[in-house]
Amino acid sequence: MISEELQRAMRPFLVAAPALGLVIGLAAAHGGFADLSRLSLALATLVVLLALLAQIAVSLRRGEIGLDVIALISMGSALALGEYLAAAVVALMYSGGQYLESLAEGRARREMNALLAKAPNTAMRRRGDRLEEIPVDAIAVGDLLVVRRGDLVPVDGVVDDGVAVLDEAALTGEPLPARKRKGEAIMSGATNAGDMFGMLATKPATESTYAGILRLVEAAQRSKAPMSRLADRYAILFLFITVALAVMAWLLSRDPVRAVAVLVVATPCPLILAVPIAWAAGMSRAAQCGLLVKGAHVLEGLGRLRSVVIDKTGTLTEGTPTLDIVNSALPENELLRLVASLDQASSHVVARALVKAAQDRRLDLVQPRNVSEKPGEGISGEVAGKSVSIGGIGYISSKFGIPIDPRHPAGTVAAAVAIDGAFAGVLLFSDKLREGTDRILTGLHRLGLRRIVLATGDRGEVARKISAGLPFDDVRYELSPEQKIAVVQAEKKNGPVMMIGDGTNDAPALAAADIGLAMGAHGSPAAAEAADAVLLVERLERVLQGIGIAQGCRRIALQSVFAGIGLSVAGMIAAAAGCLTPVRGALFQEAIDIAVILNALRALRIRPGQAGR
Repeated sequence: MISEELQRAMRPFLVAAPALGLVIGLAAAHGGFADLSRLSLALATLVVLLALLAQIAVSLRRGEIGLDVIALISMGSALALGEYLAAAVVALMYSGGQYLESLAEGRARREMNALLAKAPNTAMRRRGDRLEEIPVDAIAVGDLLVVRRGDLVPVDGVVDDGVAVLDEAALTGEPLPARKRKGEAIMSGATNAGDMFGMLATKPATESTYAGILRLVEAAQRSKAPMSRLADRYAILFLFITVALAVMAWLLSRDPVRAVAVLVVATPCPLILAVPIAWAAGMSRAAQCGLLVKGAHVLEGLGRLRSVVIDKTGTLTEGTPTLDIVNSALPENELLRLVASLDQASSHVVARALVKAAQDRRLDLVQPRNVSEKPGEGISGEVAGKSVSIGGIGYISSKFGIPIDPRHPAGTVAAAVAIDGAFAGVLLFSDKLREGTDRILTGLHRLGLRRIVLATGDRGEVARKISAGLPFDDVRYELSPEQKIAVVQAEKKNGPVMMIGDGTNDAPALAAADIGLAMGAHGSPAAAEAADAVLLVERLERVLQGIGIAQGCRRIALQSVFAGIGLSVAGMIAAAAGCLTPVRGALFQEAIDIAVILNALRALRIRPGQAGR
């Protein structure tokens, strides 16, 4: 059985064969070599016909039937009755349409592979005083590993040396780093947001948290029902009309050539060509907006969505802490200038947020001196002649013997500040909503989506706070990856569902949804691999644009289908009446093809702002 990969690889050849056969056949006929002309056209058509038979066999094994059967009947009957030119024209149109569709999907696959290339597959193992790089699959229970700054934790284990400051947002949805001390458990897939630390592997890669999530992804993908293509849905009806007219023409005229003429005119080139061209053009427009879709069927699915399930951290929110409130005993900007100057020496995610906040206020930062940092707890140093310290409330309180109220609002992280040994204030950080979130969610409803659901692994009070005032139809929280799949499956009763997420814990739900969309710029490779589409820029409004493009492409494709089939039916009636020979029918079909192709190319000019109108 020919695999789908081999079929894709053969498509350029299957376009070249009938094209070359037509050139040689027409040249030979013009030169008076009739036998050579017929042979060339017949061989060129047979190449496509045999490949088509193999493709139909694969489709039938999956229980699918569509455009391929009509093209097979048309080419086969034309060859059987000696209408070689008409058969070759049909072969070229059929193979050309498939090739156009595969070009667009091939581009998406290449860009996706480049995106996923960043996924690590090695780890650093410590043997005595020596470090060696090994494949993740070679890690054994009991191995001592070193996790460098920015690396993913390769397997489940416990901290063995140092303090681990881990970004677990991709696994748990919690946007703020978790601090793990010696002996505390850590999960594979978390990112080291602090200094290098040592760990002891307690599970092999195949049994770790990350591998378990990937197994959920595979199970979800296997259970996901394939979406039927627009072209195939209309092809079945068209097949019955075609066969009925061809049989009627043969019976009434007793001339089999009339039946062939009907079949040639009926070859669904408006479906074979116009629909793939419209989707290919739409995929190009979507890519220009920063939305990479993995195939034309994905873009078609985007145009039919009825529900969307959205993750919180890194999707609805920025996914990084932002300075929210400054409770200061000093002038606010002066406190911010001192602590931001000190935090220039730290790589902690909260320190980076603090420096950015000071830079946004155009404060003049100076170089700190005599800096000392306790990873995951706090940092001290001299700034402009003052002794400055910033860190967790417990760290600052115990370091200087200062009583500090540890309470702070849900969804925030607090950092205390001491200057010259005295309490100077508390800074509160939170994970902010992306700009324009309310407008974007309202826009989804305007595009025809009936339900918008927030699904997060974060705590209930955080989910309720972040979703307050937003047009969500439901808010679900404290969800495991399995529970997110259940939320997606439950929404399918309302129609096609899209899941939007960025973390590893979102990957199974992305795979289970009709359309999975991953935030790919800073999202996890597992999410990007499981998704059907990837947003390459961190701007949620591009989702609106992508859906608008998909809806516009669908309208244009349907216009081409109905107009093309209408003209084809008129031509079939003319052929049944004996007004069109097979060759003239093929030429008439070519005129229809040009018209519907030009219409389909309008998808290149779709303006997403007009979507849904």
